[in-house]
Amino acid sequence: MMRSRYFRSGAFRFFGLLMALLIPGVCESGHAKEDIGLDNAVVVVRSGNVPSGEKTAARVLVEEVEKRTGIRWEIRTEWPPQGTVIAVTSRVENTGWDRKLPGDETKISLKPEGYQVVVEKQPSEAYTIWVIGADPRGTLFGVGYLLRKMNLSDNRAVMEPGMDICTAPVYPIRGHQLGYRNKANSYDALSPEQYEQYIRELALFGTNSIENIPFQDKDVSPHMKIPRREMNRRLSEICAEYDLNYWVWTPAEGDLSDSEFRKKELAMHEQLYADCPRIDGIFFPGGDPGDNHPKTVLPFLEELSKILAQHHPETRIWLSLQGFDEEKTNYVRDYVQKNLPKWMGGIVGGPSSPPMAEIRAWLPKQYGLRDYPDVTHSVRAQYPVVWWDPAFALIHGRESCNPRPVFYSMIHRWTAPSTDGFISYSDGVHDDVNKVVWSMLGWEPERDLREVLMDYCRFFFGPDVAEPAADGIFALEKNWTGPLAQNGSVESTYTHWTRLDEKYDQLKRNWRWQLCMLRAEYDAHIRHRLIAERDLEAKAYRILADAQKRGIDKAMDDALAVLQSVDKEPVLPDLRQRIIKRCETLFETIGLQTSVPRFKGANSQRGCILDFIDRPLNNRWWLEDQFAEIRKLPNDTEKLMRLELIRTWENPGPGSYYDDLGNIERSPHLYRGESIETGPPNHSAPTPTYWAWDGGFSRMRISWLDTMTELLGLRYENLDPSAEYELRLTGAGEAFPNVNGKRIEPTVYNKKDGEFKVFPIPKTLTQGGTIEVTVDFPDESGVNWRNQSRIAEVWLLKK
Repeated sequence: MMRSRYFRSGAFRFFGLLMALLIPGVCESGHAKEDIGLDNAVVVVRSGNVPSGEKTAARVLVEEVEKRTGIRWEIRTEWPPQGTVIAVTSRVENTGWDRKLPGDETKISLKPEGYQVVVEKQPSEAYTIWVIGADPRGTLFGVGYLLRKMNLSDNRAVMEPGMDICTAPVYPIRGHQLGYRNKANSYDALSPEQYEQYIRELALFGTNSIENIPFQDKDVSPHMKIPRREMNRRLSEICAEYDLNYWVWTPAEGDLSDSEFRKKELAMHEQLYADCPRIDGIFFPGGDPGDNHPKTVLPFLEELSKILAQHHPETRIWLSLQGFDEEKTNYVRDYVQKNLPKWMGGIVGGPSSPPMAEIRAWLPKQYGLRDYPDVTHSVRAQYPVVWWDPAFALIHGRESCNPRPVFYSMIHRWTAPSTDGFISYSDGVHDDVNKVVWSMLGWEPERDLREVLMDYCRFFFGPDVAEPAADGIFALEKNWTGPLAQNGSVESTYTHWTRLDEKYDQLKRNWRWQLCMLRAEYDAHIRHRLIAERDLEAKAYRILADAQKRGIDKAMDDALAVLQSVDKEPVLPDLRQRIIKRCETLFETIGLQTSVPRFKGANSQRGCILDFIDRPLNNRWWLEDQFAEIRKLPNDTEKLMRLELIRTWENPGPGSYYDDLGNIERSPHLYRGESIETGPPNHSAPTPTYWAWDGGFSRMRISWLDTMTELLGLRYENLDPSAEYELRLTGAGEAFPNVNGKRIEPTVYNKKDGEFKVFPIPKTLTQGGTIEVTVDFPDESGVNWRNQSRIAEVWLLKK
């Protein structure tokens, strides 16, 4: 899809680098290193009735250059007699200029939305930079390419002379959901001007579709600058101005068989359709939210399509299969194949939907297939962070700054080929890097990721910092790999970003920069707290070991004093204050709500990471509650027994073993198998669920907040063949363990979180010195995932 004469061939790049080293004045592209100076360039556009997208492209080019350089380029319709020209046009028969467009002789054919950017040397010392779109929208994307590749700094605009590229997107749908609703952690605080700027910036990286949420979430955000109805229309107007597709996500959260509810839904849609000058797609999710059977949904959508046709006759309705079981999915399949509804544009996949390839196999060819990937959530999500350290899960939660370029490039590679593209699920600006990665890969799936991040950082942060910032973003993704306490690279990442922050003071109010800084600082702070608070918990257990001599009450008091010492002596207090300041700056600059009490976030799991800055990373809260219960016991014998159980919880003694199944550092006997990062997403091994009970402030043992709902198994070796063993589990619901393939029976079988299940193991199964444990769960396909059976901890106890 792409033709380019620079930075494409690996061999050519190597040769260019070699020449650059051996021959002074030669750069990678083989041209002299002298850049083209653009300080006095003139932007030339076509006169007459030029389409909105093309006019907007030229305006965007001038405005974005001025923001970064202070240089204001003139826009004119006549070609100047001399000087460097940037010509912005669609490929049309007659531009009105006495010049041929590059490619006219060779009849270069651009596919829809494609563009050509070419630098031509004029007879004088000046240049002509051509930005030629296949259509008006392609012109905007061509301007985006030029802006990403130029070097723009104070009072200086330059570019390399060898630019010559002709490209078009592989996937026709490349979009992001930017819903103006209370649940969003930042979109609800954007003004129309900020929305326009954000949509513009996404478009400059190849985004062609914006999806709003016009109705869902009835709560009124305290941050909204204008009413939702007005913003719904304004977003449509922005998309029309930029020639971008405007989609709306419109679930039905009531019973569609209720005539009154149905009537209200239809009226609400009709008002929206009448208000908006442009609507290109209606996305109706089958579930999440919504609980209507497709036999009710499909007639409703057919009725809705008649209203839609009165206002936007070319627009179609798309249905997702989210939450549909096999029967409901088959119902939709049979309906579509039999009726071939003209009102339907296609099917949307996404969280809890069947695999894309499976849908594509039965979907008639005239219908599109759109992905709805979740790029916004880190836990309890379609694409959770694989084997995330529980400390990160506790503090960062679902919606912290989450650049995952490497991970999402793999997801795109696995899921995209069956589709016509995507519009991502996003609930805030915290996932900004992920949006850009998806847009760029939707344009060119084989695009080099480092080039994507270099473009991102060059455009948003400046040419001087582009390379180290791009590497810093890759490092942020690596921070979340493996056990946190053992991940020393978190400190290197923090140091890297801190040095950049000190050097580039002009980025102090750049919200994207602040997001990266917040992540680097918060990751380091969490790691230091984890290490320090674990040490305090270990010290508290050593005190409890001496409870009989010290005195039971005094031992508990002394242990609590150790655990609570962080209240008076917090870990890295200066870093803690910087984190708070970053959050304040992000609220001021982009409306990011990192706290419920401070910034009126929707709830604690909607990006409110600041509310967890002091949340214990050890079992302090659980121990406080346990000690309070122990003090009520009738005698010292029972008290000492309980204290001993608590003290040895994770260290059950010689010959016995403990696994916190959801903790990558503390589950040494667990089989993990293939993960999303090492195999196809639909064939990956089980991974933990990280719970946020009580809004993330549960006082449970931390090991009960990271659980497994299925296991590949556990393996134990070097067992004593003469000893007797028992298996002990915690979790909730049902669990039926097998040892070496044989079911074992319980003597204790409790079903609540934190309560024990105990299974003696017949000695005949352990005499070989090695056992493998698997666990069966009941069929709970009809049970909400939050209430399904799960396991938190496993002990193999030597009696």
